Amino acid sequence: MDSDPPDDTGPVHVPLGYVVARERWRGSQLAQEMQGKIKLIFEDGLNLADFYLSSRSCIIFITEAELVAGNGYRKRLVRVRNCGHLQGIVVVEKTQINEQYFPAIQKFVVLDLGMVLLPVGNQMEAACLIVQFVEEQSQETRKNPFLRKTTRVGLSETSLVRTVQQIPGVGKVKALLLLQKFPSIQQLSNASVKELEPVVGPVVAQQIYAFFTQSS
Repeated sequence: MDSDPPDDTGPVHVPLGYVVARERWRGSQLAQEMQGKIKLIFEDGLNLADFYLSSRSCIIFITEAELVAGNGYRKRLVRVRNCGHLQGIVVVEKTQINEQYFPAIQKFVVLDLGMVLLPVGNQMEAACLIVQFVEEQSQETRKNPFLRKTTRVGLSETSLVRTVQQIPGVGKVKALLLLQKFPSIQQLSNASVKELEPVVGPVVAQQIYAFFTQSS
């Protein structure tokens, strides 16, 4: 047995143009949907994230079964959040079976941890989302290969817009306007109706305020 298995508590080296995935996803529908579109490397011993897009960006995928099983995923999310070198995006498989559990994870991820959460309907949708992230990242790198940090910012901004669009009444345009005024989920969740009204109008302002206060 190996005495020193791979450990992702430190930075994981991700070759340019590849995604490093946990061994558990080998042969899964999620991995099969991505193959041919992006290059996957499976690595055993990864315990924090499911997919590493770079040494700084990762995706934690919460399956339908994990959400129904309880709060076992929480410890892993907290560890990713507390990792100074990692920017984690949480992708949750939201179905009719586990829909009742979704508000709890949404509150925990977005409000308590201040992380980005993106719901998907199945593993096929999750694969499309990951492929899109990788394509966005490689486009930014091609534009300026000397500014790798720009890639991370772009990825974060794209994910934040999608997260804000989960709020009732908020489309892409309103999400962009809100993030110009309130650059983080924390700031947006603490905004009053009066602060929101000039950006999105009184009706949507009430919806946003209710979304965050009723989730708490």
